[in-house]
Amino acid sequence: MAGLSHGGDHVAAALQAAGADCLFTLCGGHIAPILSAAKARGLRIVDTRDEATAVFAADAQARLTGRPGVAAVTAGPGISNTITALKNAQLAQSPLILLGGAAPTALQGRGALQDIDQRPLVAPHVKRFFKLRRVADLAGAVREAWALALEGVPGPVFLECPVDLLYDEASIRGWYADAAGKGSGVADRLMRWYLNRHASRLFADHHRVQISPPATALVPQASERAVAQAAARLSRAERPLMVIGSQALLRAGQAEALADAVSRLGVPVYLSGMARGLLGRDHPLQRRHARRNALREADCVLLAGVPCDFRLDYGKHVRRSTPLIAANRSRQDATLNRRPDVLALGDAGDFIERLAARDLPHASWGGWLEQLAERDRTREQEIDVQAARAGEYVNPLAFFRAMDVAAAADAIFVADGGDFVSTASYVLRARGPLAWLDPGAFGTLGVGAGFALGASMARPGRELWIVFGDGACGWSLAEIDSFVRQGFAVIMVVGNDAGWTQIAREQVKMLKDDVGTVLARSSYHRVAEGLGAAGLCVQRADEVQPALQQARQLAAGGQPVLLNLWLDKTEFREGSLSM
Repeated sequence: MAGLSHGGDHVAAALQAAGADCLFTLCGGHIAPILSAAKARGLRIVDTRDEATAVFAADAQARLTGRPGVAAVTAGPGISNTITALKNAQLAQSPLILLGGAAPTALQGRGALQDIDQRPLVAPHVKRFFKLRRVADLAGAVREAWALALEGVPGPVFLECPVDLLYDEASIRGWYADAAGKGSGVADRLMRWYLNRHASRLFADHHRVQISPPATALVPQASERAVAQAAARLSRAERPLMVIGSQALLRAGQAEALADAVSRLGVPVYLSGMARGLLGRDHPLQRRHARRNALREADCVLLAGVPCDFRLDYGKHVRRSTPLIAANRSRQDATLNRRPDVLALGDAGDFIERLAARDLPHASWGGWLEQLAERDRTREQEIDVQAARAGEYVNPLAFFRAMDVAAAADAIFVADGGDFVSTASYVLRARGPLAWLDPGAFGTLGVGAGFALGASMARPGRELWIVFGDGACGWSLAEIDSFVRQGFAVIMVVGNDAGWTQIAREQVKMLKDDVGTVLARSSYHRVAEGLGAAGLCVQRADEVQPALQQARQLAAGGQPVLLNLWLDKTEFREGSLSM
C-alpha cells in the first residue's frame, strides 16, 4: 500500500484503521518504528516508567471505552515486566493488545540482545500469541487481534514483532549485508546468500498490503429460553436479589441502557467491580452493606457477570435451596463452584436488558426492599459513629466521608491498595457508570498510576482521584514524573498508616508477629514535589477539608497533587482475611 514506509507503519496504520487513539509504552529500540509511525499518524504516545504501567493503562482505557487498549514494550525484560499486568487484564476480562518487540528473526536463539523464547512466558496469559515472520502479515495480525480481543469473553492478545520486520527494507538489507561481511570464502558467500534470501522472505509482498478496519465483534447473547426461565423464577420470588459485576459493563457504551433496565427490573442489587456507580450515588434499589446476609435470605439470586469465587465464599453465600440464575459470557465462570438452576450463557448486560423488557411483577417485593434498606441505614449510622471517633491523626472513615462530599459530581476513582482502599469501598460512592476502577479478581497492587493514565485518556477533563494505600503507592511513585511531563493532573491520596495493614491485622492476631508489615510515616508528598507535582501533608482532622479543597484547585489548574494522609489505626476492618 502506498504510503507505508516500514513495518512499524504497517502496525500504526492498522491501529489507526481500527480506531485506536493512543498507545501506552516504555520506549525501546526493538519497537521504536511503531512509536514513531503511530505518532506520525496522530495517535498519542503516552510513555511510562515501567512496562507494567503501560499495560495497566491499556487495561483501564479498554474498560472505560469498550474497545481494546494498546501497549507496546521492548523485547525480553520489557515483556517479562508486563506479566502481572497481563494476567490482571486476563482475569478482569479486559480487551487489550500488547505489541512486543523481539530479536531479529535471523538471530533468534543465537544469543542476541534481549532474546528469549517469549511464547511460553506470555501465551498462558493471553487469548492468542501471534509470532510474526513477514512484514506483510503485521497489519492483518493487528486487525485480527483487535477483533479477537473483543470476541466472546474479552481479554488480552499478544503480537510478537521482531525488530527486522519493523524498520525499512533498505536499512534491514544493509544491516544483514554488514552482518554477512565481505569475505570471499565459501562460508562467507553462503552466509550472504542465506541472509539475502531471508530478507527477501521478510519483505515479500509488503507493498501490496491493504489496510482495512477489523470485523465488528458480535455480542454473545443468552438464549430466549434462559431469559424466559429466569423471568419465571423471579416472578415467583418474594425476596429476589441481584449481584452485578464487571463483566456486565463490557459494552461500555450501553451503561446507561443497563442502568435503566436495572431500574425497570425492580430487583434490589449489589454492585461490584466496574459495576460500581452504575445506578449513581443514591438509587433506591442499590444496597451497599451486609451482602452476605442478604444473599442467604434471598429466595432467588441472579449473578450477572459475577462468578462464585472467593468473593462469594465459593458460592456458599447463596443457600443450596435457593434458585440461582447465572448470566455470564464464560461457561467456566457461570458454573464455578455452583451449578446454576438457570444458565444464561451470553452477555450479562444484554441479558438484564432483555429480562427487564418482560415487565416482571414486583409489587410484592416492597417489604423485602425496605428490610434491606433499613439494614443499610443501620450500618451507615454505625459507620458515622466510628467516623466520629477522634484520635491522634486522621480517622480514615471520617476522611472518606469528607472526600465523598468534596469530589466532583463526575469524578473518577482509581483504587490501589488494601486496608485503606477497602475502607473506601464502604464509604466512597462512585458517581456514575464506569467511574470506579479497581484491579478485579486478581487483587493486584500497583495498578494505580497505569489505571489513572488510561482513565485520563478515556475520560479527558474528568476529575481523577487515585486512592493509594501507603504500601501500594510504592509501585506508582515514579509515574508522578509521567503525570507531570505529559499533563495529567491527577489527585493522589496516600493513606499513610505506616504499614501493610490489611496483612498485619490477621498476621499479628494469628502469629503474634508483625514481620514484613511495618513501614514508616514516609514523606510521600516530598517525593511528589521532587518529581514536579504538588505535595500536601495532612496529619490532623482539622486539616482535611482545606487540603481537599487545595488539592482540587491545584488539579483544576493542571498540576498533579499528592496528599500524604497520616491515618489513625482503626478496628473497622478486623477479620478481613481472604483465602
